[in-house]
Amino acid sequence: MSSAAETSNCPAAAVATAAEPRRLRGHKAAATCCIASRERPGTVSTSGEDGLVCWFDLRCKDVQLVMDVGDGNEAVSSLCFKPGSEDVLFASLGKEVKSFDVRLGTGSKVLQSYSYNKEEINQIVCSSKSSFLAAADDGGEIKIIDIRQQCLYKTLRSGHSSICSSVQFLPWRPWEVITGGLDSKLVMWDFSKGRPLKVVDFGSPEMNGSNMGQCFNPAFVHSVAVPDADMLDRLDKICVVARGDGTVDVIYIESELTAIKENKAAKSRKASQSRPKNTPSTAESEGSRRCKLRLHLDYSCGGHTASVSCVAFSEFDERGKFIISGGNDKFIKLWNVSKCLDTSQTTSQTDLLHMNISLRKKVNWLCTTPTPSENLIVCDTTKVVKVYSIH
Repeated sequence: MSSAAETSNCPAAAVATAAEPRRLRGHKAAATCCIASRERPGTVSTSGEDGLVCWFDLRCKDVQLVMDVGDGNEAVSSLCFKPGSEDVLFASLGKEVKSFDVRLGTGSKVLQSYSYNKEEINQIVCSSKSSFLAAADDGGEIKIIDIRQQCLYKTLRSGHSSICSSVQFLPWRPWEVITGGLDSKLVMWDFSKGRPLKVVDFGSPEMNGSNMGQCFNPAFVHSVAVPDADMLDRLDKICVVARGDGTVDVIYIESELTAIKENKAAKSRKASQSRPKNTPSTAESEGSRRCKLRLHLDYSCGGHTASVSCVAFSEFDERGKFIISGGNDKFIKLWNVSKCLDTSQTTSQTDLLHMNISLRKKVNWLCTTPTPSENLIVCDTTKVVKVYSIH
């Protein structure tokens, strides 16, 4: 398998390369998800269509633990650790979420089981303080589960008209989540009140005017990622979006929410109130702000030529330095967006692509580890998980 940098759709600037990957074996069918431990650097857990959860220690040659949590007949769609207690692992299977204590090995019993979702679950994630778990499903709903009280806290509905594919808690806003769906919408929620705060429609002409030639796929949202709280000094309060039309979008969340407040304030003014001369209208101000607050990484700057399936922030080296995206074009791309976020630098978008990694198969999921090598884990459409070293 070739891992050399491909430059056919890239800018003229040099792009780094990656060496051949290490291969992790343990699944009997395609791997669907991977997560990396922060408490134990080099420890990785993966799930698959075979209903298995595999536990790897990258210091060792072989898989350390294989758990059949799907009873041999149900795929595991998503995994997440319990923050602060990573011996507890949550797994979604069909419409159900189960938790396990991995210290008990293959004899681990189900600690808790939650069956609140009415449709198949696509992603689960825990809040940073381990108070809540969110489960996004095919019906477009998001169940917020109180894992301390072991009960359903809130159902988020009416934000998505189609499958909700991805969900993340906002570490700096403890009562808010952000979701993406196959209705091409990104929704910011106040889950304490169960209502949307902001909806970004990537399917609207306004959002897609500059990307009409990208590819024929709709701008479905397949994955969203937000930085951890300790990355905010470097990255600011942003969200990264993997889109079906091949674009990776970077959105400044706080600025989007500020724009809502400003628009509400403007609408509350009396219609007869005149605007001072040479003062831009609300629409003009919002249009200018939007250009500054959203970064589009598409084919024109070396991006993907098919649907982007997953995005993540780098945990290695300078945490959050890279955004990593994987797609159906069989490429993984590392973007050094810290250049763009650094206001002291003047950087073109064509300078942001740092590395291209060519695969033989489409990417299902990826994650990174906080280690100097063997730090990029990739689940493609095969049963073998790939491990790359990014330096």
